[in-house]
Amino acid sequence: MRTSSSALLSIMASASLIASTNAFTLTPGSAAPSRPSSSTALNMGLDLVTGLRTEWISASICTNQIPKAAQSVLQIGTDDGRVVNFVPRTVEEIITSSAEADGELSVSSRRQLKQQRERRGTGSIIRYVDQPADDLKETEDESVDIVISMQAAQRMLENGQNWKKSISEAARVLKPGGRFLFVEQTEVDGEKYIEAIAAVADNLMDKTEVEVEGEEGGETVTETYPVFELVGYDDVDLVIVPHIAGVVQKTEYAGLTKDEIDKKSAVDEKARIADLSISAFERGLKKRKKKKKKGMQKEEGAEA
Repeated sequence: MRTSSSALLSIMASASLIASTNAFTLTPGSAAPSRPSSSTALNMGLDLVTGLRTEWISASICTNQIPKAAQSVLQIGTDDGRVVNFVPRTVEEIITSSAEADGELSVSSRRQLKQQRERRGTGSIIRYVDQPADDLKETEDESVDIVISMQAAQRMLENGQNWKKSISEAARVLKPGGRFLFVEQTEVDGEKYIEAIAAVADNLMDKTEVEVEGEEGGETVTETYPVFELVGYDDVDLVIVPHIAGVVQKTEYAGLTKDEIDKKSAVDEKARIADLSISAFERGLKKRKKKKKKGMQKEEGAEA
């Protein structure tokens, strides 16, 4: 059963990961309210009430759900300098992407990022990267600790970008164990945002077809380890335009088949044993050097 929105942040702050090898599952609940008419919406579909409320939720999730160990944060659809104030001071690098049609970071966004960094006095390095939010071409695979998407999907849609692909790109650039934080409209172009995340979690990296056992002839399916595990999500309350907020975590074996997982585990185990052997050799070498040094000191003392 879903928790109330007022309890969302405390639950997410506890970071109790739902550890499961099953497919990403959605918590059952009532249907999301329909989108309001255009007369209630202002800039980019957000009225003042919704804007202020989602702003507060975004800041709270970043504060509570970005671990101290996280060094790099990539923002989906950077359009101002808010991210500088949202992320903890321990973050060393902030990476931008653009929801604009040309995929370039606007002059205004660059200026606001710089101003907010100076005002806050943070030591975070800002990487001003011109890359579309749905094609993070300047960011390598598994290189980022945190990806955040805050009110970006609707802007991407309006500018002709593929907002669902931005979720796939987030999964690609995240390190195993990295987190994807989102505060987005509940529905974008008639599709539920949380269901798009679930689709990516199950189908991002389909690699190998295997025959279904016990069925003659052969229907084939692809069985891969889920890309995301759910930390928590809920509807944002006290808004006019319905929004959803949540956190998912990239799994260690994201998108791998059982055979690939077994091979990776075997390689990891060999590497672990090799490290232990090297450590044991180095400890033995230090002991021999220490013993030899003591022997030389005794000889020098006897001669004196």
